[in-house]
Amino acid sequence: MSIWKELVSLKSINELSANTLAEVLNIEFTELGIDYLKATMPVNKTVHQPYGLLHGGASAALAETVGSVASSLCIDNDKQICVGIEINCNHIRGKKSGIVTAIAKPLHIGSTTHVWDIKINDERDKLICISRLTVAILKKP
Repeated sequence: MSIWKELVSLKSINELSANTLAEVLNIEFTELGIDYLKATMPVNKTVHQPYGLLHGGASAALAETVGSVASSLCIDNDKQICVGIEINCNHIRGKKSGIVTAIAKPLHIGSTTHVWDIKINDERDKLICISRLTVAILKKP
């Protein structure tokens, strides 16, 4: 059974990125499964740290983006908003170029908090980063 409040298209999910950090980082949502959301991000000089490797902050931004958007698909957006309150990232392997893919899966979907497990892999399915994101679910002002 699907965890999403309503089924939406990838096109509409990608439209949420307009004028945001996700757009700047070229994050693209590529797959919506019954219990996961997947997005990709290119690795190039715009997301490098000084040693020419993927910046940990860019990995964290990818993880928070895919987890936060996943949370937004699990709530009543007319009455609620979701905001990240904590993120943890373990950077496992460096990446110089190519594409990384993040997959967010829920560990907990409650009425006031969501917790997401986000794994970021490269094109060879090698683990680059593992993240846990906690999101608060708030009443819309």
